[in-house]
Amino acid sequence: MNMKYLVILSICVLSNIQISLGHCQIPCGIYDDLMRIHQMKEHVVTIEKSIKKLADNPNDNQSVRWVMNKEIHADKLSEIVTYYYMAQRIKPGMPEYAKKLALLHELLVTSMKVKQEADLVHVAKLNDLIHAFEHAYLGESHEH
Repeated sequence: MNMKYLVILSICVLSNIQISLGHCQIPCGIYDDLMRIHQMKEHVVTIEKSIKKLADNPNDNQSVRWVMNKEIHADKLSEIVTYYYMAQRIKPGMPEYAKKLALLHELLVTSMKVKQEADLVHVAKLNDLIHAFEHAYLGESHEH
């Protein structure tokens, strides 16, 4: 291993900096589209649970944790929409390009609203948007 990289790695570990070794933005086919849609749905389920737990009036510390959890999963949902679908998969000229892009943009906006408010209306809208995007992207013959 190059000494330069060893030094950088050591500094990161000692200073408790996270190193992200995630997937690059090259569409290599390692991840599949349906898996990403399932991940988006799982983030919405977690967001919904967080909002419901906030409504249970937990103590202040628990409230902070549920708000943070809700926001982390809204960010992860936005990340899939932005860095996977918008940056890599949705391309000008593909069938229904404008429709797919509009659905993804609306997903981003609704994900932002989830961070601003603890309202289950936004959760329902996210579910509807993911469902609509799934059918627009994978086709109407796609089974769940």
